[in-house]
Amino acid sequence: MKNSSSFRRLLIGSTYFWMAGLALVPYLILLGASFLERGEGALVSSHVTSANYLHLLSPTVFSMALDSIGLAGIAALLCLLAGYPFAYVLAQSSAKLQPLLLLLVMIPFWTNSLIRTYALVMMLKADGVVNTLLLAAGLIDAPLQLMYTPLAVFIGLVYTLLPFMILPLYAALKAVDPRLLEAGRDLGAGRVQNFIKITVPLTMPGIIAGTMLVFLPALGMFYISDILGGARSMLLGNYIRDQFLVFRDIPMGSAASVTMTLAMGLLLLLYHLASRRLGKEMLQ
Repeated sequence: MKNSSSFRRLLIGSTYFWMAGLALVPYLILLGASFLERGEGALVSSHVTSANYLHLLSPTVFSMALDSIGLAGIAALLCLLAGYPFAYVLAQSSAKLQPLLLLLVMIPFWTNSLIRTYALVMMLKADGVVNTLLLAAGLIDAPLQLMYTPLAVFIGLVYTLLPFMILPLYAALKAVDPRLLEAGRDLGAGRVQNFIKITVPLTMPGIIAGTMLVFLPALGMFYISDILGGARSMLLGNYIRDQFLVFRDIPMGSAASVTMTLAMGLLLLLYHLASRRLGKEMLQ
C-alpha cells in the first residue's frame, strides 16, 4: 500500500511538473513579454508599456477579429448542419455498424491536418479531381475557380473540424432515453415534433460542446486560409503568426496571443455555465 501511494504521488507530481514546465511557464513568459516594447538589438526591451494591448483596439485589428469570429461561426454552423444528421444516423444504427461508422469519423485524425489540407489542394485546383470529374460528366464547360476562395476555406475548416462536432453530438444522442420519444408518439407527436421538442433540447449540451470544439480552433487555423484561400484575408491566426515570424514583434504577438487565449477561456466559461444551467433544467 505504501509503495502504491508513493507511486500515485510520483505520477501526479510528474503530471503537475509537466504541465507547469510546458504550459504554465511559457504562458507566463508570453504574458510578461506582452507588456514590454520591441527591442532594437534584442527581441524585447525592458521598458514596460500597455501600448501593445491598446493597439489591439485599433479599427484594423478589431475588423480582423470580427472577420475571424464570422469565419469561425460559419464554419461551426456548417459543421453542425453536416454533423448532426451523421451523428443521428450513427446513434440509431445497429451495434455492429456503429464501430465502422465511428472508425470512419476517426480515420482523419490518423493523418496530420496540414497534409490533409494539401490533399484538398489536389481536389480543388483547376486540374484537380473535382473539376476533372465535372468536366468528364459534362456538367461544366470550363474548370471552376474553387481554390483561393472563401468556399475553399470553409471546405477545409469543415473537413478538418467535423469530427469534433460529430463525437459530442453522438454522445448526446446516445444518452437520449427512447422512452421519452415513445411517450411523445403516444401523445400524438410526429417525428418532426419529437425531434424539435424532445431530441434537440436533450442534445443541446452536445450541440454547445461541438460548437465550441469547432469554433475555438477555427479562430487560429491560419494555415488553412493561407493554403486554400491564398491568404487574401488576414485573420487573427495569420496576424499572430506574422508578428512572431515575419515582423519579429514578440511583444505585439504576445499581446494578441494572450488576448485570444483569454477570449477562448471566457467562451469556455460561458459554455460551462450554459451546460450547468441546461443540466438543472433537465433535472427539473
